[in-house]
Amino acid sequence: MFYGDIFRGLADANIRYAVTGGVALVLHGVVRLTVDLDLIIDLSEPNVRHFIELMKRLEYSVKQPVSADDLGDPDKRRQWAEEKNMFVCSFYHSRRPMELVDIFITEPIPFEQIEKEIVLFEGEGIRIPVVSKKHLKQLKMLSHREQDLADIEILDRLSSEGERQ
Repeated sequence: MFYGDIFRGLADANIRYAVTGGVALVLHGVVRLTVDLDLIIDLSEPNVRHFIELMKRLEYSVKQPVSADDLGDPDKRRQWAEEKNMFVCSFYHSRRPMELVDIFITEPIPFEQIEKEIVLFEGEGIRIPVVSKKHLKQLKMLSHREQDLADIEILDRLSSEGERQ
């Protein structure tokens, strides 16, 4: 499974997270090509610290000119958002640079709300928490990019087709 090492590591370290973005769309039934893995994690200091430790252990490094260790500092994240226009912190694998993991540096939707409606998928014996379709649409609406608006239309169409069956 693509990103299986990350999903396994997240589960083993009891990191609170949810998959969003293109991978979440695919898991919810949308046929779409995506390469990066978008995650929303609980931004509490211990959870972020465990996440950073995992990424380092799996040989992922931060793509932007910031320190991974600063990801746990809410003031640094706020500074990144304001001064660098960052929405996500991107990690790439040192030997497989096409493997990219994006972490939201703010909570566009409070993690506790996302966690209440997580949909669990399973792959290779790993339980993968994924944002609900409702939250996925809300997140896509916030970015307001053309592709995201098209994704919302597809999710709406899938939901209405599911209701008719």
